[in-house]
Amino acid sequence: MSDSTDKQSWWQRLSGGLKRTSGNLGAAISDLVMRGPLAPERITEIEEALIRADLGVAVAERIATKMGEGRYHNLDEVKSVLAAEVEAILAPVARPLTLDARKPFVVLVVGVNGSGKTTTIGKLAAKFHAERRLVMLAAGDTFRAAAIDQLKIWGDRSGASVIARPQGADAAGLAYDALVEARGEEIDVLLVDTAGRLQNKSELMGELDKMVRVMRKVDASAPHAVLLVLDATVGQNALSQVEVFRDIAGVTGLVMTKLDGTARGGILVAIAAKYGLPVHFIGVGEGVDDLAPFSAKDFARAIAGIE
Repeated sequence: MSDSTDKQSWWQRLSGGLKRTSGNLGAAISDLVMRGPLAPERITEIEEALIRADLGVAVAERIATKMGEGRYHNLDEVKSVLAAEVEAILAPVARPLTLDARKPFVVLVVGVNGSGKTTTIGKLAAKFHAERRLVMLAAGDTFRAAAIDQLKIWGDRSGASVIARPQGADAAGLAYDALVEARGEEIDVLLVDTAGRLQNKSELMGELDKMVRVMRKVDASAPHAVLLVLDATVGQNALSQVEVFRDIAGVTGLVMTKLDGTARGGILVAIAAKYGLPVHFIGVGEGVDDLAPFSAKDFARAIAGIE
C-alpha cells in the first residue's frame, strides 16, 4: 500500500472517529454564529459549547473571542477558524517519539487500568518491529493476570519477545531482569508495562520509583522515555491523570487512545493547553494500525469537522 493510501485510510479513521465530537461542536457553533453579528451573550454561548466538548475553559474563551472578531457567511468559514485555533494550540506539542542510539532504548509505559496501556504497548511493538527493530516487552503489571496474558498475545502478534513472571511477582525485579536480558540480546527497544492502580497513589509511586531505581543500576539513564496512555472517553478525568502521573512518574510524552466514537475528543486540546507535554501518538481503534503519530493539523481539521 502506498504512503498516500495509508494517509487517506488513517484520515478516514481519524475523522470518522471524531465524528461525535465534531458533530456536537459543529451543530452548536454554527447555530450561534450564523445568526448574524455576534453579541457578547452569543460569544458566551459559543464558549459554553466549547467547554461542553471538553476543550477547557481557557481554550474555549480563546476560540470564542477569536470567533467574535469576524463575520461569517457560511459554516465552512466557521470551521476553518475553529481548526486554525485548535491547530495553533496543538502544534507545539505534536512531537514524534524519537529513539536515540542507546540500546536498548527503554520506554516505561504508565496509565490507569483500562486506559488501553497494554494494547498500546502491543501496537508500538508492532510499529517498531515493522521498522526492523528488535523489540522486547516486559509484563510489569504483575498484579493482573489478564495484563500479563494480553502482553504475551501482543508479543506473538508483533514479533516481540516477552519477559513475564507469575501474577504477584515483584515488578521491579522483573524490570531489572528484562533490562539485563535486553542488553545481552542487543534489543533495540524495551517497552515496560506497569500497574495502573490510582486508589493508593503512594503505593503506586513507591512501585514506580523502585522500578526506575533498579533499572538505573543497569543503565543510569533509564528509562529514556515515560509514556502516559490516556483514554479519551474519560473526558475531564484525563486532566487529573496527567497531573498525577506527571508528578509520580516524570512523564515525558502522551498517547491518547479510544478517540473513535467519543464526544470528548476536545480533552486532548485542553491537556495540550494546560500541560504542554509532547503528544506522540493517538489511537482510533483496536487494530494494530489504529495507532499513528500525532498530527496537529489532521486532528484540528477532524475535530472541526472539515472533510
